[in-house]
Amino acid sequence: EGAGAMGAGFGLGLGLALSSSAFIGGSFVLKKKGLLRLCRRGRARAGQGGHAYLREWLWWAGLLCMGVGEAANFAAYAFAPATLVTPLGALSVLVSAVLSSTFLNEQLNVHGKIGCILSILGSTVMVIHAPQEEEVSSLEAMAEKLKDPGFIVFAVCVLVSSLLLIFVAGPRYGQSNVLVYVLVCSAIGSLSVSCVKGLGIALKELFSGKPVLKEPLGWVLLVCLVICISIQINYLNKALDIFNTSVVTPVYYVLFTTAVMTCSTILFKEWQHMVLDNVVGSISGFLTIVSGIFLLHAFRDMPFTPSLLPLFLQPGRADLHPPWSSADRHQSCQHQPLLPSEDKGSQSAEEEE
Repeated sequence: EGAGAMGAGFGLGLGLALSSSAFIGGSFVLKKKGLLRLCRRGRARAGQGGHAYLREWLWWAGLLCMGVGEAANFAAYAFAPATLVTPLGALSVLVSAVLSSTFLNEQLNVHGKIGCILSILGSTVMVIHAPQEEEVSSLEAMAEKLKDPGFIVFAVCVLVSSLLLIFVAGPRYGQSNVLVYVLVCSAIGSLSVSCVKGLGIALKELFSGKPVLKEPLGWVLLVCLVICISIQINYLNKALDIFNTSVVTPVYYVLFTTAVMTCSTILFKEWQHMVLDNVVGSISGFLTIVSGIFLLHAFRDMPFTPSLLPLFLQPGRADLHPPWSSADRHQSCQHQPLLPSEDKGSQSAEEEE
């Protein structure tokens, strides 16, 4: 019976995580559309410290969408392990990619479509191999976990590195390097997931009639969560405004998921009861998702024309001359003509930099 209840909880957590991805993916696009509208009106941009987006209804619609998605995500953490819930956020990247190609006119080429398929396959593998059992089922257990020296060291490292990124790296490299603001969001995000996990457990206990409101830990977690999310929203907005959505989203996903999985491993020790093939399966699934997201976005602006195909696949070429003719044999290095123009392209790119 316990296993059945656990399976039901796992299924519910999985469903909530998937619906959360749909809302969050949509929210990225709505927010970006709102920021673009402001830019056209000539208002101060978020990347330069402007807050005019607070008067744009599309941005608020994006925020509301994000809120619903995060609420579903929040609930998912109460029922399923963080090692499962967080990587499924990749599906929000797919949603945002598909919606961006529809509403923001950002093209989705062949690489993008292969990336989408890879991300879905990776997510499936992760779901199959995710740890099923919950490590923490009460606030007392959560308090014990939070006192663990390993977690305290991790939290201090996260806070110190975030402060350095905000006050030292931010002013210097924030406008030119996408990693600065996204690393802040990811590092702080790993702590906010721990808060969410604790609050989810507190709510579960509250509904089952335990006197949770008298426990100070729940309130401390709530305050920490509000602070963490405020920092994340601020810096994610800056990153989205300065850089293209197609750059920010995958980098944020990979860094955030890695940070959360590290945090979960240290705090909840979700891996220690997993058999080796499940650990390997989870990591493989995660890496497949990362590869998919890389393909989806790295070649985003590269047009994929038939001339890039091997000669025998190019339409109209196959009929012109048989591939084994002596004239063809000397030109078998099909990428040769591309090299000079590539060199010119890279030279001009270096000159521009």
